[in-house]
Amino acid sequence: MRLVFGSDHGGVTLRRHLAEIARELGHDVVAELGATDESHSVDYPDIAVAVCNEVLAVSGSLGVLVCGTGQGMAMAANRVPGIRAAVLSDGFSAAMARAHNDANVLCLGGRVVGLGLGRTLLVTFLDATFEGGRHGRRVEMLDALERR
Repeated sequence: MRLVFGSDHGGVTLRRHLAEIARELGHDVVAELGATDESHSVDYPDIAVAVCNEVLAVSGSLGVLVCGTGQGMAMAANRVPGIRAAVLSDGFSAAMARAHNDANVLCLGGRVVGLGLGRTLLVTFLDATFEGGRHGRRVEMLDALERR
């Protein structure tokens, strides 16, 4: 799977860890955008938009965004038409975000989620597939909200 990673200074460690796991699992990590270390402050909206644009550039791509809580990245990402970003901190929600909501961006908190849980969430998110059906109708409703 084609993956794009990004983080601000609050998520550098988790972003690097997850990108390496994705590579080990055989995924195509095409970019790691954002802060280079925890002391280099960057603006998370800029990183979120850059990652989302990369996700939208190639059909079927997914993104992973990490900031201190995941919330800021998700708020920025969800303003990009075509993006459905979910802040996740448990495995069930990670699976359902993909299966029921067709989420294409995983958002995590580098100050909330540890490396072990981060791995579990990434793997669960990537392993899940969109179920369509009644969920497809609801995703279409979300898309219609964007066009208002």
